[in-house]
Amino acid sequence: MSSTGDSTKKKVLVPIADGSEEIETTCITDTLVRFGADVSVASVMPGELVCTMSRGIKIMADMTIDDASKQEWDLIALPGGMPGAEHLRDCDKLISMLEHQKKEGKLYGAVCASPAVVLASKGLAAEGATCYPAPGFREELMSPVDDEVSVTGNLTTSQGPGTSLKFALQLGENLYGKQKADEVAAALLVTR
Repeated sequence: MSSTGDSTKKKVLVPIADGSEEIETTCITDTLVRFGADVSVASVMPGELVCTMSRGIKIMADMTIDDASKQEWDLIALPGGMPGAEHLRDCDKLISMLEHQKKEGKLYGAVCASPAVVLASKGLAAEGATCYPAPGFREELMSPVDDEVSVTGNLTTSQGPGTSLKFALQLGENLYGKQKADEVAAALLVTR
């Protein structure tokens, strides 16, 4: 999934697991590559690069989370999906990486179930985040908002598969600025 190498590109990590949501994963990776980011997908499944996503589609990761943990990332963006979000939550290396992003003021984001299941459960969700609007998720967040996409400091969250393109465009704006985000959105025929 990585785009062609260029040392000035922003480095983005998209961790996945068995049961991660494929629309969200693809929207994040594809859209950020269009911005010019160097996007890598990492599997949190021990010893496995191929993950079976929430609807049965198989996606091959570029690397393991162990390899990803040895690098610095400009952004870590989590897809949702169940039980994928639970696998992400249970990956100690990934949680350490997310804690590092937060502590260093670096960008991180999550969509669908992941803001509640992964971030809130580990104290990484900010007040005013959003997630999939279902019971069992929303009550995990502090003062959740109903926005399709919410930016709170260095954290960006979104609601689900139908909002994942807007989520990815916001992540791109966070990395590259509004003008570039508007250009990418126009090329994708998305009104912002």
